[in-house]
Amino acid sequence: MKVELINTGSELMLGRVLNTHQQWLCRRLADLGHVVSRQVAVADSGIEIQTAVREALSRADLVITTGGLGPTSDDLTRELIAELLGRKLIPNEAVLAHIENFFTQRGRPRPSKTAVETYVPEDALVFQNANGTAPGLAMKIGDGGWRPASGELHAHGHAAPEPRSRTPAPKWLVMLPGPPRELRPMFDKFVVPLLKQEFATKIFVCRTLLTTGIGESRVQEMVEADLQPLVERGLDVGYCARPGAVDVRLTAGGATAEALVRQGEDVVQRLLGERVFGFDDEEIEQVVVKLLIRQKKTLALAESCTGGLIAHRITDVPGASEVFLGAVVSYANSAKEKFFGVRAESLAAHGAVSESVAREMALGARERFGADFALSVTGIAGPGGGTPEKPVGTVFIALASPAGVEVKKFLNVWDRATFKQVTATQGLEWLRRTVSA
Repeated sequence: MKVELINTGSELMLGRVLNTHQQWLCRRLADLGHVVSRQVAVADSGIEIQTAVREALSRADLVITTGGLGPTSDDLTRELIAELLGRKLIPNEAVLAHIENFFTQRGRPRPSKTAVETYVPEDALVFQNANGTAPGLAMKIGDGGWRPASGELHAHGHAAPEPRSRTPAPKWLVMLPGPPRELRPMFDKFVVPLLKQEFATKIFVCRTLLTTGIGESRVQEMVEADLQPLVERGLDVGYCARPGAVDVRLTAGGATAEALVRQGEDVVQRLLGERVFGFDDEEIEQVVVKLLIRQKKTLALAESCTGGLIAHRITDVPGASEVFLGAVVSYANSAKEKFFGVRAESLAAHGAVSESVAREMALGARERFGADFALSVTGIAGPGGGTPEKPVGTVFIALASPAGVEVKKFLNVWDRATFKQVTATQGLEWLRRTVSA
């Protein structure tokens, strides 16, 4: 089965809104065994929307659109697709009742413009919107599938062929509202059962191994030879570099999918060892917090160049309060002296970005918070402030533990935001290995 995704919205094309639908829907569909073959984003324009839908229906068995179902002047998807398919828009009493109830419950008058949302294409399935007013819609496109009229052009510019004598399977067109808080629960409640009813379930297995401390090319060099026999049997291997981390993605379909992916996972873990910190959607901070909870150990932080990012990532993890005692962003030298007891002599002799200062920050944090572990970071994020001896990107990370304190030096030559993310990941990875040792 071929699946295509069309995201509508001029805000996407202007870069004003991040397109999260593509990632979320592709992931959910893949989990159901339906991998998206193509996805596009188009502006709120009649020509663009109709062209995208027409071309997608000429190729795909399932087309999903997002956005353009609301009450404002730029919400055009419903009307344009109805026109494209030659379907009348007819009022739907159930949608009207839902919209009236939506505003009544909130003690607000119903805007007259919402009337347009009560009109749906004839013969469409209607998905009531529990988190908004615009309903979702699904249409079965003919018993023999929808195709461009004879002579109409495909996406590649070739004339559409005449219909074949055999009758192809029907196509489905699903239209979902744009806001994620509306789209996601609607997809799970209505679209997932529809897919299970209308399309054969396929076995598809995906496993992602998360690594850090090693580059993307090196990861591939280390694993590809041993994975090759599995690739020849149907395993698909992909690599994705992120700031401070590399993902190894293993996927397969069919009856042997589970076994192939499991064997691939064993190969990657054997070859990359402790560089693998987690799986699938895990973040390294989640792994660290789980380890600390399991071992009943506590953590404190002394941050400078990361500006509290490590603390932010730790506190994003549910349950972090069991092990995380606190942090201080000691950006100024005076704050390093006041909160962590960093010596003025160390700052004068070596500077704030130095092994000595990182060491004293970690020791001070561990002592003042009474923590089992304390992590400190101090560095030069740039773009200015570097010297020949300490270029931009220089970072010192210190880890204080019951065994003492160690310091590591890194050179993270990135833009300022990436520098902070990479540095935070390096500190968390060092802590992970230390706690799990």
